[in-house]
Amino acid sequence: MSDKHVEGPGAMKVDLAYLIPICLVATLGGLLFGYDTGVISGAIESLTLRFGLDDFMKGWASGCVLLGCATGVLIVGPVSDKFGRKKALFMAAVLFLISAIGTSLPKTIATFIAFRFLGGVGIGIASMSTPMYIAEITPAHLRGRMVSVNQIAIMGGIAAVSFINYFIAKCGDQSWNISTGWRWMFATGIVPSVIFLLLLLTIPESPRWLIEMGRIDEAHIILEKTAGPSFASLEMSSIRESLMGEKGTWGEVFSKRLRVPLLIGISLAVLQQVTGINVFMYFGATIFKTMSQSSGVDAGLLQQIVINGACTLFTLVAIATVDKWGRKPLMIIGSAGMGISLMGMGLMAQIMKDPTAASSVMLVFIILYIACFGLSVGPIVWVILSEIFPTAVRGRALGLATFCLWIADYIVTQTFPMMDAKGSWLVEKFNHAFPFYVYAVFCVVLVLLVWSKIPETKGKSLEEIEKSWNV
Repeated sequence: MSDKHVEGPGAMKVDLAYLIPICLVATLGGLLFGYDTGVISGAIESLTLRFGLDDFMKGWASGCVLLGCATGVLIVGPVSDKFGRKKALFMAAVLFLISAIGTSLPKTIATFIAFRFLGGVGIGIASMSTPMYIAEITPAHLRGRMVSVNQIAIMGGIAAVSFINYFIAKCGDQSWNISTGWRWMFATGIVPSVIFLLLLLTIPESPRWLIEMGRIDEAHIILEKTAGPSFASLEMSSIRESLMGEKGTWGEVFSKRLRVPLLIGISLAVLQQVTGINVFMYFGATIFKTMSQSSGVDAGLLQQIVINGACTLFTLVAIATVDKWGRKPLMIIGSAGMGISLMGMGLMAQIMKDPTAASSVMLVFIILYIACFGLSVGPIVWVILSEIFPTAVRGRALGLATFCLWIADYIVTQTFPMMDAKGSWLVEKFNHAFPFYVYAVFCVVLVLLVWSKIPETKGKSLEEIEKSWNV
């Protein structure tokens, strides 16, 4: 084994030279998740002009990916439980590649939407397969940090494609962007998809899934390489014990025994979205355009600096502390901070009628909100979701929770423009503040849920967490 080890509980020595490359390959799924989600932002205006889209079709060209995501997570649960976590990641990589090729070459908008939908299926598969795979191959005392790295990868994908879109758009005039530029934006996804596909061939299958399938020797080799023979023996004994009596069916997912973790998982998944993060991801351009008038910085560049910079920085803080401080403290602190920030944004919008005058204060609240999300709700929800379900049904249960997450994302995406429409009663009454108040209320709900219902999973094996639901 490599000399690069980290001490774990007892005599365990984790071989980081073996474990970290495996987890980094898996997080490429998160990077492509962010890349494929963000690519539309730079291409949508040129795409609209190229195909003469009305408002409905423009929204559908952007939003169809979210329905693809919801479809993907429903497909991947049974697939990952039957064929393995690695094959599910491989399926996501193939779909990313097909989508990148297909969306760069369409002659009609219907063809574009079909391939964009397939890309959404890939995003949905990656959104749950990546954290699940990392959680199942990583020792308990490192699991929170390793799963949280996926959030960095997602934000990295969004940031990378935003800058790539920006530079592609600068390569020609408007007519070139309408005819060709947007095609290159989607085509750039081909390279990372191929790299992901090739690197997946080098990583092992999840040892927990292998044990479930009766492939004991293969699982033992992987666990021994991860942290030595003592760790391998203890983990295998614990995993096999937990699998006794589990059937891995939908009936078991909805059984009385798993009712509490299932409801917790679905609630966390929905609340991650309805606390408003994707309002800034999808609709931040208008906010930042106003701010750029006073700051002098390009609106799109300002948006990426603020969102990606703050979120990445504080996700690094989460990675450093999640296995020391625990999941609950970070979630409570972060959710409360998000709620306070949203209330501040709402008050600024309602009290200060001049958006340019309020931009500096508003920017402070937005940075605080994004920072709190990066510290807590962004990465930690995925950590908890990857931990709380039993091995035999983890794919199905996590898939159902992630399906609810994407549906919530779609609802937020559809309702924000309705709540913020010019001339509406809500805007006349609250001056664009109402959506922020709504999301702040959901932050309060999230704090109360975490405080009262979420168990602390820091330092516990997946099997210990599973047993806790039977107490």
